[in-house]
Amino acid sequence: MHPSSDALIVIDVQNDFCPGGALAVANGDAILPGINALMAEFSAVVLTQDWHPTGHSSFAASHPGAAPFSLTDMPYGPQVLWPTHCVQGSKGAAFHPALQTDRADLILRKGYRPAIDSYSAFFENDHTTPTGLDGYLRDRGVSRLVLTGLATDFCVAYSALDAARLGYEVAVRLDLCRAIDLEGSLDAMLAKLAVEGIALEG
Repeated sequence: MHPSSDALIVIDVQNDFCPGGALAVANGDAILPGINALMAEFSAVVLTQDWHPTGHSSFAASHPGAAPFSLTDMPYGPQVLWPTHCVQGSKGAAFHPALQTDRADLILRKGYRPAIDSYSAFFENDHTTPTGLDGYLRDRGVSRLVLTGLATDFCVAYSALDAARLGYEVAVRLDLCRAIDLEGSLDAMLAKLAVEGIALEG
């Protein structure tokens, strides 16, 4: 059992990110048994959920002529334009049915602001608008985070980097994550995580 100062953060294990979903991560559902088992070791468990309104600015379909996975410039910087995914209330936005959501103390929804995407569990993609997770964890006396979920090179990595910058001790369980790996994004992100002193486990 981990001490009460440790929290498990499970990132975006939703139908649209699993095989058959709109933005499927290869073998994204393979991590579910391990995540469910790991939840029993933590007194603090947080699940995050991508939760986009219809017509979100990060969707390629919201930009006439833009192809999915192309880049565009937003006021807050470069933004990958994604296939339409995790629309609020849709089956795709729901947690994968095999995920044991009852163990969660907090379900944090992100990406619900129409004009800005949110990879990180801590900040929107402008890196300044907070989600409130930091305050919640500090109120609970949490100082160390273990991250799992989807996808390694986007929402998991951005969350880990922000957590480290906020002063948490951070570990990413690579065996309980899966990556999109968009044009080498996995290796690039793993290098960034290592530079920030984030433990890469599993």
